Amino acid sequence: MEFCIEALQETLTHYGSPEIFNTDQGAQFTTPRFTEVLEERQICISRDGRGQWLDNVFIERLWRSLKYECVYLHAFETGSDLCAGLANWISHYNGQRPHMALGGRAPDQAYHDVPMSSGPGVAPDQRADSNAVRMAA
Repeated sequence: MEFCIEALQETLTHYGSPEIFNTDQGAQFTTPRFTEVLEERQICISRDGRGQWLDNVFIERLWRSLKYECVYLHAFETGSDLCAGLANWISHYNGQRPHMALGGRAPDQAYHDVPMSSGPGVAPDQRADSNAVRMAA
């Protein structure tokens, strides 16, 4: 619980206060000491419903991709190596990796509403279905 409270305070200091903070119903997030930090900053608290697997499906899919496309493929020897490898993968995931759910666009392209451009001889559907993602950490 202490770790979660410290991480929350550090994040709020560094990035500012969001309008809404969403968590699951874990004890570390429902303790009065944790919720007081949010309430003091007038942040609305949202919690996933008990047993609502769909609430977490997107983040669970992200973690699965991160593990299989980055962590399991590289033998990171130090924390610095791991940090750099994760930063590279996340940058690739958001900036270049095509996503089927986004019509073959990367998240950054979808967020900024950048139209999909097909490469020579590559239809958007083929790009979206590609699993040829290999990152060098």
